[in-house]
Amino acid sequence: MKNIQYIILALLTVSLLIVACGDKDNHNSEDGHSQNDDAKSETKEDHSEEEVMLSQQQFDALKMKTDTLVLRNMSGYVEANGALEVPPQNEAAITSVVGANVVSIKVIEGDKVNKGQVVAYLSHPNIIKMQTDYLNAFSNSNFLKKNYERQQKLYDSGVGSGANFQKAEAEYDASKAMVNGLEAQLRLLNINTSSVRNGTIAQSISLRSPIDGFVQKVEVKTGQYVEPQTELFEIVNTHHVHADLMVFEKDVYKVKKGQKVTFTIQSIPDTELIAEIYSVSKTFEDNPKAVHVHAEIENKKGNLIPGMYIQGKIQVENTKTKALPESAIIKDGDRYYVFSVEKENDDWSFKPVEVILGAKDDNWIAVQFSEDIESNAKFAYNNAYYLIAEMKKGEAEHED
Repeated sequence: MKNIQYIILALLTVSLLIVACGDKDNHNSEDGHSQNDDAKSETKEDHSEEEVMLSQQQFDALKMKTDTLVLRNMSGYVEANGALEVPPQNEAAITSVVGANVVSIKVIEGDKVNKGQVVAYLSHPNIIKMQTDYLNAFSNSNFLKKNYERQQKLYDSGVGSGANFQKAEAEYDASKAMVNGLEAQLRLLNINTSSVRNGTIAQSISLRSPIDGFVQKVEVKTGQYVEPQTELFEIVNTHHVHADLMVFEKDVYKVKKGQKVTFTIQSIPDTELIAEIYSVSKTFEDNPKAVHVHAEIENKKGNLIPGMYIQGKIQVENTKTKALPESAIIKDGDRYYVFSVEKENDDWSFKPVEVILGAKDDNWIAVQFSEDIESNAKFAYNNAYYLIAEMKKGEAEHED
């Protein structure tokens, strides 16, 4: 009897051990399942849940650039290079109409001048002689005028001869022509003829700017003798500076008035200027065989000087797409991201947004978003590499 009790007790103990082991296995299995699910959820965690915060000081130190999305023509363009130019009516060469010596120069290269402003003074004995010749001719003309009037009265009264009257008339007409000619010459020299008639002889003459603009060249020195028609100063009105592009023969048929042009200038880095074609030449240049295309600049920036070399693209199609600079896009694994931007009090919040890349144009890349983006949403235009590195660093610190 006692042996039977021992056997039953042993069987109960074994049963309890089996049950306990089963519970432990089940519990371990559940924990393992839970841990696997957590690991999977972590691997599936999207970057959009992450965030990089920058203080205003960090934002300024990194020279962050932010803006809304740009609609850009990423294909269908003609490459064309050229230079900045101004229309002929906005350039002026100042010369002297007579040989003379430079007394003084009133401007230097780069100075702004107004129309009629004095740029230099010239002097020479011939200038004084022209004034005295004019004064003598004017006085002689007055004398001949009186003689003509006297002979006319005599002729009209039948006392004087017709020959004397005709001679007096011819001499007076000739003197008037002489006076008018000398007066025109003095006006070209900017000499006041009324002052000369009153006996005031100018010792020097002034050279004046014929247009508003800036002094581009000064090709004379004080005391230098200059020949007539020698170019002494060059004035340029840069207000009407425009893009002058050369389009090769194979692309001429694609280009027409009204098309947009984007171009860059080395003196203004990281800045793209926009112009609109207003004139396409109808004749080819010989070397290279290309036509001139003139475009008015819409967003003039910086110091645009005629002669600056430009690299441009003429947009010959109107298809536009959303685009961002290459520095705004970062690859993480097999995906590409950009960073949306929001200002939170004095700090800046950057959140990664996945994009699909499209066509590339220089340092611009077309992007597509899987979700709708608000039109006023702003994005980081640079330092995407730094932002993703900061985000990764934050993730590593969080895991620790």
